Amino acid sequence: MKKYLFLFLAVVLVFTLAACSSSTNTSSDPEQLIVATGGTGGTYFPLGGGIAQIITDNTDVSASAQSTGASVENMRLLSNSEVDLAFTQTDIADYARTGTQKMFEATGKIENLTGIATLYHETIQIVLPANSSINSVEELVGKRVSVGDAGSGTEANARQILEAYGLTFDDLKVEYLGFGDSSAKIQDGNLDAAFVTAGAPTSAVTELSATKGVKLLSIGDDVIEKLVNKYPYYAKQTIPAGTYSGVGEVTTVAVKAMLVVRKELSEDLVYEITKAIFENTDKLVAINKKAESITLETALEGMSLDLHPGALKFYKEKGLK
Repeated sequence: MKKYLFLFLAVVLVFTLAACSSSTNTSSDPEQLIVATGGTGGTYFPLGGGIAQIITDNTDVSASAQSTGASVENMRLLSNSEVDLAFTQTDIADYARTGTQKMFEATGKIENLTGIATLYHETIQIVLPANSSINSVEELVGKRVSVGDAGSGTEANARQILEAYGLTFDDLKVEYLGFGDSSAKIQDGNLDAAFVTAGAPTSAVTELSATKGVKLLSIGDDVIEKLVNKYPYYAKQTIPAGTYSGVGEVTTVAVKAMLVVRKELSEDLVYEITKAIFENTDKLVAINKKAESITLETALEGMSLDLHPGALKFYKEKGLK
């Protein structure tokens, strides 16, 4: 009887330990997070690297930044759970949420997108070499123009701006290039202009201005009014003189950059991530001055997605509505 009692107790102990182990491993959080960014010449990539380091230093998981085709691709990567956090434009996030625009026809609505914060204005910059004879958007007709990576937010912005001028991609010699490749081709004289949607100053444009020199095209006030009326996520934006060497004040439009997260991550983890970011913005400013715009006061401006419960918990603690 003693032997059977011992065996019975041993079996009970095994099942109890298994149950305890199961109950403490219910989280679906991965040990390694991937932050989807953009091309290496833009603003997303270095800031994404900074956020990945902040996550690694301040939470129980590690993170790394991944270079991607930016906004649109990032939404698809999140929908497939191939990445965990991602940078995107507010306009693209809204297209993904609602399943609108041609870029999301195949996927339809993306259901697992939740917001952490909006970050800073992403300025649409139309960049040319300093010695270019082109002085207006209309003069891009027939020219070699990069419109960003295929399927990117930059491509969508380029289409909409050209549309406001009564133009389409068919009127240009279009190339689909990221910021870094666009800069290199302008440098080599193999590209006439490039659309760049990123926080200004953008590293790829700054580097080009230091070598070949750059000029930026302004967008007319009448065109800006037309854009804003049709696409309310645009806002008039001024690039101050001196943002790039030798470039005066430029009038254009902007959307906002935002950080999104797949909703499957736990509330506790996303709370810790959100808290860590806002407690370490100085580290992001050291990477790119555009991060000076990352503040609690503006964290919910232009937020069209539902907030992740972890981010919501953090903002409630800070008294934000």
